Amino acid sequence: MRIAVLGAGAIGAYVGAALHRGGADVHLVARGAHLAAMQEHGVRVHSDRGDFTSRVPATDDPAVIGPVDVVFLGLKAYQYATCGPLLAPLLHDTTAVVAAQNGLPWWYFHEHGGAFDGRRIEAVDPGGATTAVIAPERAIGCVVYCATEIEAPGVIRHVEGTRFSIGEPDRTISARCEQFAAAMVAGGLKCPVEADVRNDIWVKLMGNVAFNPISALTRATMVRIATDPPLRAVVVAIMAETIAVARAVGCEPRVEIERRLDGAEQVGEHKTSTLMDLEAGKALELGAIVDAVVELADLTGTPIPHLRTVAAATGLLAQTLGLKEPR
Repeated sequence: MRIAVLGAGAIGAYVGAALHRGGADVHLVARGAHLAAMQEHGVRVHSDRGDFTSRVPATDDPAVIGPVDVVFLGLKAYQYATCGPLLAPLLHDTTAVVAAQNGLPWWYFHEHGGAFDGRRIEAVDPGGATTAVIAPERAIGCVVYCATEIEAPGVIRHVEGTRFSIGEPDRTISARCEQFAAAMVAGGLKCPVEADVRNDIWVKLMGNVAFNPISALTRATMVRIATDPPLRAVVVAIMAETIAVARAVGCEPRVEIERRLDGAEQVGEHKTSTLMDLEAGKALELGAIVDAVVELADLTGTPIPHLRTVAAATGLLAQTLGLKEPR
């Protein structure tokens, strides 16, 4: 199995390094000083689980790699619609795309069944722009339960977690999922193949939709938000509203709110990806994490007063600072 990691940032480089350590034929696509450092020294991973270095082939030109069996997307969700020129050289007729994104994916209602089957979520697939670049048939869902940071160019700090849950939109246990999972496990990662990965999407999203925008508004870490009584109450309300939206589109997240909150608190003084993007002056990834949930609430008539307030405030923050996602 040939694998390319398109967008070898904090998560992508960590996954690529692990896959390479496990013996996979893997190639990284990155740019700038980070790419130069990986080309010269390999990917250096610092982790409480043990430091290691992987000399993974890395380039800024996917044409050098050519078609692969699996592309692991380490890009932000809002970059998917414009990644066509980078993605195209990596594809053959049956190439799978493992979409390791936060929030609701563009393929969410593909092979969903029921009243919403095939529906497009505009917040993540505006006018079908993402679908035009990545056909939903190629998609393998991926929910990342792992936190990493770029400590320096070519140096990845693994903060916590090694689980990457994957699954097919049509809920089958496919050979391509099992083969990719085996490569991940060989590299020391957890990669369960889920019969319905949408459940994992909503469980992860319960935390992201609350903590990410609130962290941008307050500049607070996850543990600070989770242990501040007034903010904790807001998080509980947003999580409850998010569960209601999930139920309205036919999914029942299998997790208790307090358990989800406790898990976030245990992460400690960790900044959300949205807060890190804010501090770095990068576009805030709100479309898939926040706006998509609001869109589904509108679709189903589900009340979400707390989330609407936070979404409005964070949206204005992004606009004021010039950090809105490109559309």
